[in-house]
Amino acid sequence: MGKYFGTDGFRGEANKDLTYEHAIKIGRFLGWYYGAKEGKSAKVLIGKDTRRSSYMFEDALCTGLIASGADAYIMHVTTTPSVAYITRVDDFDCGIMISASHNPFYDNGIKLFNGNGEKMDEGTILEIEDYIDGKTEVPLAEREKIGSTVDYESGRNRYMGYLISLAKYGFKGVKVGLDVANGAAWRIARGVFDALGADTYVMNDHPDGFNINTDCGSTHIEHLQKYVVDNALDVGFAYDGDADRCLCVDEKGNVITGDHILYIYGLYMKERDKLLDNKVVTTIMSNFGLYKALDNVGIEYEKTKVGDKYVYENMIQNGYRIGGEQSGHIIFSKYATTGDGILTSLKIMEAMLAKKKPLSELAAPVEFYPQVLKNVRVKSKPEAQNDPDVQAAVNAVTEKLGDEGRILVRESGTEPVIRVMVEAGSDEVCEKYVDQVIEVIKSKGHLAE
Repeated sequence: MGKYFGTDGFRGEANKDLTYEHAIKIGRFLGWYYGAKEGKSAKVLIGKDTRRSSYMFEDALCTGLIASGADAYIMHVTTTPSVAYITRVDDFDCGIMISASHNPFYDNGIKLFNGNGEKMDEGTILEIEDYIDGKTEVPLAEREKIGSTVDYESGRNRYMGYLISLAKYGFKGVKVGLDVANGAAWRIARGVFDALGADTYVMNDHPDGFNINTDCGSTHIEHLQKYVVDNALDVGFAYDGDADRCLCVDEKGNVITGDHILYIYGLYMKERDKLLDNKVVTTIMSNFGLYKALDNVGIEYEKTKVGDKYVYENMIQNGYRIGGEQSGHIIFSKYATTGDGILTSLKIMEAMLAKKKPLSELAAPVEFYPQVLKNVRVKSKPEAQNDPDVQAAVNAVTEKLGDEGRILVRESGTEPVIRVMVEAGSDEVCEKYVDQVIEVIKSKGHLAE
């Protein structure tokens, strides 16, 4: 990770951590890097979510791009996966999404995609950061070389058409609830489900610039749970602010997480001989119950670091077709280069309709293990993590848990914290072993003062 950009873009409070000037500079660099540097006029695609500050950042990015000679194609309010898709299929040099995903309205972010619709490589990101910090210069375009803006709302409509084309079944007679989080999916999701014939019930679809993710969407799924039960719906889907993730609610009101989705669709793929190399890609934070369920049906799995970026890298390197995170970032590499909440919904609908089973029955084999996670503030994360006595304590817990649980000790990527997590058959066992390891960290003097 760089100085400004993390695993999911440059994110922070608008005009405090991420400013209008930052956005201009990002636009200036990208317009030059993909255009004037190569002796041409760059084509750059821009989308945004419904935050009030997204309009400001859209203007700033366009200003920077145009000043460097690029043409900025504006998709307006749209989802992150739609920007990734249209960037790739319409041969844009790069794509930009303005969103802070599931964060509150006062935060915002800038996510960058290369011409293949993939997250931009680390080398280019570091060059952008050097320009932001004034370490390099970029020339201004002049005369006929100055760029322009182009309305590209048609790109969003074609993305909707693409999603509709992927559905193998019509949804007539199926009662579907959608919580669009007052965010980027507020028009797209309903349009797709209506076109496929569903009886569509939508909540939190009145964005005002300030209510994105506020007590709604995938981070507050309890409201969709109640909505599904109260309206006797067959299924519900909840998205985050930029709709790159999806969590589900079954017909009984139970939450269906990303881990459940990986199991349900992974098994559906295996049954049709579509699960390449018989592998599902997860992160180290997936629940132990998912692995037990996959073991029971003979599906193998990979584990990556936390972050859909790492899941996608593993999938592309090895040719795997499905991977994701418990939070609902699910990647179907045959159809998309990033997590796509609406696509995930369509794939769950497909599995339900093909197997003629309710979602509760499809998810039942995944029994989540109790989990206890505690954060320990330390002086030095590497020293605490690599201490021989700490490692011995972790190994002792691993041995005692056997195949009935697991322990995970990892460094936080953003705080001076070691995270100690245990999954086991009961909360009491989890608590006991977490505290046992933390006590060793304390006794060795690693705690921050």
